[in-house]
Amino acid sequence: MIARIIKNIILFLVFMAVAGTFAYLTLTFIIKSEETVVVPNLIGKDIIYSLEILTDLGLSTKIKGFEYSHLVPKNHLIFQEPEPGSEIKKGRDVRIIISKGTKIVLMPDLKNLSIQQARIIIEENGLHVGKLSHTYIQNVKKGEIIAQSPLPSSMIQRNGFVDILVSNGKRPVFYKMPDLKGFSLEDSILLLEERGLILGEIKSVFHIDRVKNVVEGQNPLAGYPVTKGSSVDLTVNRMPAGKVKRLLKGGNRVNLFRYRVENGFLKRRIKVRINRSGISYDLFNDYMKPGEEIWLLIPNYNDATLFLYKDNKLAKTLIFD
Repeated sequence: MIARIIKNIILFLVFMAVAGTFAYLTLTFIIKSEETVVVPNLIGKDIIYSLEILTDLGLSTKIKGFEYSHLVPKNHLIFQEPEPGSEIKKGRDVRIIISKGTKIVLMPDLKNLSIQQARIIIEENGLHVGKLSHTYIQNVKKGEIIAQSPLPSSMIQRNGFVDILVSNGKRPVFYKMPDLKGFSLEDSILLLEERGLILGEIKSVFHIDRVKNVVEGQNPLAGYPVTKGSSVDLTVNRMPAGKVKRLLKGGNRVNLFRYRVENGFLKRRIKVRINRSGISYDLFNDYMKPGEEIWLLIPNYNDATLFLYKDNKLAKTLIFD
């Protein structure tokens, strides 16, 4: 009986030994059959280059973080795990730390750059725009940098602030707004053009007891300071116009404007401009021979004014009400 029990125990032990050996050999075969690669040395390499190398080797990348380094340039690797030369299976992770560059950077020169270019350079260097001031200056174009703080080539901590002084261009010259009240529309426009001012909106009022077709009001008012290129709105005392021949019967769609150049020997520069609701645009602008004639269809706008210029001088005004 005892001999039989001992025999069974021996057989069980032999079976377990054989099974263990088989399992070990099988696991070893499976592990060895997995392809391994050697981890390359990526320290000091650019992040884009490193990602390409690891991808080509069938390895994954895990970014552990970012650190400042005075030895390794920005966006280059300062640490990797596993170490270079290690053998690992494909598909495994390689953990890396990327350099943020030095904490101290060399301040770039922003002078004469546009504010948009300056912002880009400041951000690329890990800095921020601080105080933004503006002033007029004769020699620097509007929107360009005049001065900066800190000064160019000085050392500044990353995440520091850069104060910028921006040019507003030449200091504008102010004029005293002339008093146009009582002037005819033609004379008012000539006076505005002489002062470098722009005709804005022409509004109409009608006072039967006052002089017709003269300026009754203006904006800006007389005496106010204005700069060259400012727009001036006028209010004119004028009655409903019937001075332009209607092309269509009933006269509620378009008007016909007709003009013939005087006889002579030289061509004339003829410009026909219309102003409506403060917006002016050219209907015709070209040289014409003596005796040549133009016909223009004018939309029947309410409260519109047509101007005829000969050689850039106002020659005639027509009102559409």
